[in-house]
Amino acid sequence: MKLQIIWLALVLIAVEANAVKQGKNVTIPALIVFGDSIMDTGNNNNLPTLLKCNFPPYGKDYPGGFATGRFSDGRVPSDLIAEKLGLAKTLPAYMNPYLKPEDLLKGVTFASGGTGYDPLTAKIMSVISVWDQLIYFKEYISKIKKHFGEEKAKDILEHSFFLVVSSSNDLAHTYLAQAHRYDRTSYANFLADSAVHFVRELHKLGARKIGVFSAVPVGCVPLQRTVFGDKELDGVIIYINVYDTLFDMIQHPKKYGFEVADRGCCGKGLLAISYLCNSLNPFTCSNSSAYIFWDSYHPSERAYQVIVDNLLDKYLSKVY
Repeated sequence: MKLQIIWLALVLIAVEANAVKQGKNVTIPALIVFGDSIMDTGNNNNLPTLLKCNFPPYGKDYPGGFATGRFSDGRVPSDLIAEKLGLAKTLPAYMNPYLKPEDLLKGVTFASGGTGYDPLTAKIMSVISVWDQLIYFKEYISKIKKHFGEEKAKDILEHSFFLVVSSSNDLAHTYLAQAHRYDRTSYANFLADSAVHFVRELHKLGARKIGVFSAVPVGCVPLQRTVFGDKELDGVIIYINVYDTLFDMIQHPKKYGFEVADRGCCGKGLLAISYLCNSLNPFTCSNSSAYIFWDSYHPSERAYQVIVDNLLDKYLSKVY
């Protein structure tokens, strides 16, 4: 059963498409992101969890070579999307203790590596659940109102792009722990219903332009029927399936300028993530841009960029 895999930078296409429909002069004030490690820019750094990456060789291709807590060699999709939208080259992690009020204006990411829609996933990993991310979002809006006024908060809510990225960890790590309650189909339906509930809660808080990318099976009836048929949710809610593009990259890496597609750059690349990918491992590659994957789970920055550019051009050619 094909899955929508979490190559989330491509939700950028949804933003561009919406901008085209509304006019090219549309200004998106901020990017607000919820989700997991693909979009986490450092929210796990100060959590009591093993699932963090604020140490070398993570970040070796990030500006300055700093390990910021991004699960990649460089920037991650939240950064790339923010840059494409003309907001900033990087998107700050909300849990960064050094954030200043003005740092909040262009948006933040609440994403926490290892989380999912299933509350048990975050509990197992000792990370921030997507539901707790909503609580932090309420706090964020309160800060915007306090420092910049009600009108600015209203502008961010109504015109920013909200990106929700989750559920791959549920499928990868939590499904077996829930097997006594669900079979594969009912668990997928549970995740789909959870995604719908999350979107509705985010909508209640004022968000109107929401992109959702999920590892729930493509065509999941409850998810598609409930969200796309929900007349109460005024705004734009978009799902993007990039499975075919990713599969093509893995099958034909040289076509996209890559040399290695069957293992990650970090360590030996087969089972290396978080603390298993560290500076003491002598096998980390010297040229991460030749690899589609940075570690055994996360793509390299160049892979993210190639996917964004490839699908964005393909989509826009159908719009103009």
